Amino acid sequence: MNAYFDSSVVLRSILNEPLAIDNWSQWELVITSELMRVEVFRAIDRLRVIGRLTDAQVPDMIQSASRLVTSIEEIEIYPAVLRRAASPFASVVGTLDAIHISTALLWVSDKADSLVFVTHDVQQSVAARLAGLDVQTAP
Repeated sequence: MNAYFDSSVVLRSILNEPLAIDNWSQWELVITSELMRVEVFRAIDRLRVIGRLTDAQVPDMIQSASRLVTSIEEIEIYPAVLRRAASPFASVVGTLDAIHISTALLWVSDKADSLVFVTHDVQQSVAARLAGLDVQTAP
């Protein structure tokens, strides 16, 4: 089975938060939008700025994030993704979530292969499910 991970899955893992997915080997292929890389590294910096990470913790977080990010196949944000993300959705969905959902939808369409959309974000999981994706809302 193939999986699409949004940024929440990667962040929860590198921050060692409760209920993080730790068995990534259950999927043959894990994909994401190249947007995930930006979101993850911006989140690390944001946590440093607001004092949730110390300057001393940041290098370890960056190293851990880099290791995870390179283990995931990143899908380029093609114009078709942006066009789909700009289209209406059946529920409320933010811009970045729309890009993630659209990337997964277009991957399924292009590859004609099964894909589970994995997220910790409840609102995004609703939008992805209504868009026709098989969704696993991580706890």
